[in-house]
Amino acid sequence: MARHRQLKPGPVEEADIVALAHDGRGIARIDGKVTFVPGALPGERVSLRVIKRQRQMDEAVLGEILTASPARVTPRCAHFGVCGGCTLQHLAAPAQLLAKQNQLLEDLERIGGVRPARLLAPLEGPVWGYRRRARLGVKYVHKKGRVLAGFRERDSPYLADIEHCEVLVPALRALPQQLAALVATLSVAEHLPQVEVAVGDAASVLVFRVMQSPSAADLEALAAFGRDHDLQIALQPGGLDSIRLQGGAVPSLGYTIDGFDIDIEFGPADFVQVNRAINAGMVGSAIAELDAGSGERVLDLFCGLGNFTLPLARRVGAVVGVEGDAGLVGRARANAARNGIGNASFFTENLFEPAGFGSWAAARYDRVLLDPPRAGAREVCERMAAWRPRRVVYISCHPGSLARDAAILTGSQGYELVAAGVMDMFPHTTHVESIAVFEARR
Repeated sequence: MARHRQLKPGPVEEADIVALAHDGRGIARIDGKVTFVPGALPGERVSLRVIKRQRQMDEAVLGEILTASPARVTPRCAHFGVCGGCTLQHLAAPAQLLAKQNQLLEDLERIGGVRPARLLAPLEGPVWGYRRRARLGVKYVHKKGRVLAGFRERDSPYLADIEHCEVLVPALRALPQQLAALVATLSVAEHLPQVEVAVGDAASVLVFRVMQSPSAADLEALAAFGRDHDLQIALQPGGLDSIRLQGGAVPSLGYTIDGFDIDIEFGPADFVQVNRAINAGMVGSAIAELDAGSGERVLDLFCGLGNFTLPLARRVGAVVGVEGDAGLVGRARANAARNGIGNASFFTENLFEPAGFGSWAAARYDRVLLDPPRAGAREVCERMAAWRPRRVVYISCHPGSLARDAAILTGSQGYELVAAGVMDMFPHTTHVESIAVFEARR
């Protein structure tokens, strides 16, 4: 039996929007049944038509906004609603943060059964022109007879037809239109599916994924584009290890972490936080909440390039960074040497398989910091008591997995959730970045 019925739009109905779903859709209750209404905001009275019915919920299209929310604003981007890069530009930035904070607290309580004793003030930064990393799709569309470059359409696999992006760093705002025009001139236009954008403090790199070797004329056009826009141009004919600048060098970028005298080098395919200002604030907040003394040992799990490890090393006796990607670990060691740091050591380890942990895991640590991927850190949380840290700071990019892990830490591991808050890493999206602080029970 089909899970839902696709309908012709039903009759026009009116409803009050009572909440915001995790994906940014408005939620109405019609005859007690949840109905999702894209584009509607809490506190609004709207007209709608139901287009899909399911047992537990319905989906509708927004008709008219009869009573607007005071938090509704005019989206800045002309492509909002078509491009899937942003979903909350119609909601004022302070209200976006409040919605994300509410989601964090709701997930902590509903999934983890916990509530923080202290609510941290949201960490805020620039809400436009903040994005220093992006992956732009590129496609020659035969029906349109031209190249498109940018993000996917909302709820669609197709590329959105866009000219600019308001959340990319200002110098690259017009990049989608510029890339489309460039690729249209190349012989490999139909064999170039994406361009990776990576911005450092002093330079920017575009990595063109090429499935077929560019011609000499293509290479000259790419080089000219780089000169005209002050961009380094790299090609990726195979895996990530095949990325090379025109001329053969391996590209390298860098960023500083304000307040710590730390400079971190990274490659265009390496993971770095997309929002430079929020990253700097996040590092400062995490280290402040760890509250580690100058003679203490700290464990930094999922350490990556050393984004937290190296600033921590400036403040504590010793820090151990552990990461599953051997390439990142190598660059973390190089970054430590570059910054003259001798009290940080790094290990390559699959943190999802504790049975194989090496000697670093047998030591004791005064404090632990972890910054896992969306899947969370269940495996290391389940053995936190073995390290016996007095305080744990957890940086999360998914409130659901954080809530699950919070239940582990406050249950079997003997910790209490003393503080939590959100960080505005991705304004205008539904992505929730947060920080949680746990303390050992006395």
